[in-house]
Amino acid sequence: MHLHSTNPATGKTTKTFPSLQPDKISGVLNDVAAAQTFWSNLDYGQRKVYFQSLAQVLRQFRDKYAHLITEEMGKLLQEAKSEVEKSAWGCEFYAENASAFLADEPITTDAACSYVTYQPLGTIFCIMPWNFPFWQVIRAVAPAMMAGNTVVLKHASNVPRCALSLEEAFREAGFPKHAFRSLLITASQTESVIANEHIAAVTLTGSTAAGRKVAAMAGRHLKKCVLELGGSDPFIVLNDANISFAAEQAVTGRFQNTGQSCIAAKRFILTEAIADEFIARFADRVKQLRCGDPKDKLTDIAPMARADLRDTLHEQINQSISMGAKLITGGTFVQSPGAYYTPTILDHVRPGMSAFDEELFGPVAAVIRAKDAEEAAKLANQTQFGLGASVWTGDSAQGEALAKNIHAGSVFINGIVKSDPRLPFGGIKQSGYGRELSHYGIREFVNIKTVWIK
Repeated sequence: MHLHSTNPATGKTTKTFPSLQPDKISGVLNDVAAAQTFWSNLDYGQRKVYFQSLAQVLRQFRDKYAHLITEEMGKLLQEAKSEVEKSAWGCEFYAENASAFLADEPITTDAACSYVTYQPLGTIFCIMPWNFPFWQVIRAVAPAMMAGNTVVLKHASNVPRCALSLEEAFREAGFPKHAFRSLLITASQTESVIANEHIAAVTLTGSTAAGRKVAAMAGRHLKKCVLELGGSDPFIVLNDANISFAAEQAVTGRFQNTGQSCIAAKRFILTEAIADEFIARFADRVKQLRCGDPKDKLTDIAPMARADLRDTLHEQINQSISMGAKLITGGTFVQSPGAYYTPTILDHVRPGMSAFDEELFGPVAAVIRAKDAEEAAKLANQTQFGLGASVWTGDSAQGEALAKNIHAGSVFINGIVKSDPRLPFGGIKQSGYGRELSHYGIREFVNIKTVWIK
């Protein structure tokens, strides 16, 4: 089996890598487990220096890494640069805060002294996606390693060069050898890694289908896992919202990263009174978006990461139209090399259609009309997913009240849903379980140990 690095803008494969054989995999896992003893014995101040150095490396080579991201998964170059910068911020955040997040907690009991302490589990297996090939890795790895764990990465099979570059960045930052390693393996080789005695826990960001498989594998081997899976985030616009502002933000919220984000706005739920005005403004902006070379500053819509993903998206659109959805704009392949798809809006989307029931992982907005705020919340919750949501209103108190009734891991009022190292990130229902980021994320892969002294 081989892993291919293919440029989505041209469809040309630039490099091919053989997947590791079982003996090589075993050797890497042995090395990373051995490195964990040394790494866990460092204090927080010592680990902090390493992650501060990694942040410096990411910034120093930002343009190189950004070009690699663009060439391997198709992201707009400016977005790729922002991703590398955000990854540096994530390193610095945990470097500065890990010691406070994991400080011993005294608890008054009948003992002379009792407290809770946090200790690393060992080696964590990180299975990461292609859509944010640097940030997704750093946001999982930085807290896990600052807590004293070592990490083995299985990156998405279409971004092998990003995987190797991340390992290179850790080396450049001076990390102990084998504290972080990338495994170039296929999905079929995943369970053998999870089963390995050196793996203490698993974290996965990916599709709901992948999450079910990994959860089952981890369960068979009694290993904890954290799952950050798909989403079909509602973007709820109420009667009193600033329609012009909401429509402008909707363009970014849906089409950033060519719509290939788990927390991208996907279902636009509009109250009837403002629906036509919002759609007119939204469609006007979307029709102006330009598909093209992701390295060109004038390009708005980059290619999708793979041609097969584009084909699946097109099938979802056609199924929805066959059931009564109205195509406002887009819905076609771009007649050029690469996995391009025109930015698309579907109106009159209803439950039962693919555009409502499934995740649309690409540049397609599904518009749903609601009678009022109450029905909007009901439609928002009528989904298997529960990752993020946003509410747009002129009354923040009304938005906050509505937010409490929406089933999601996060709700943003008058703002686009985003990940932030300071805030916990994750979902409910079929969007997974566990949390990344903030102090909640760093406590996922530690032994929360009680110490009681008489």
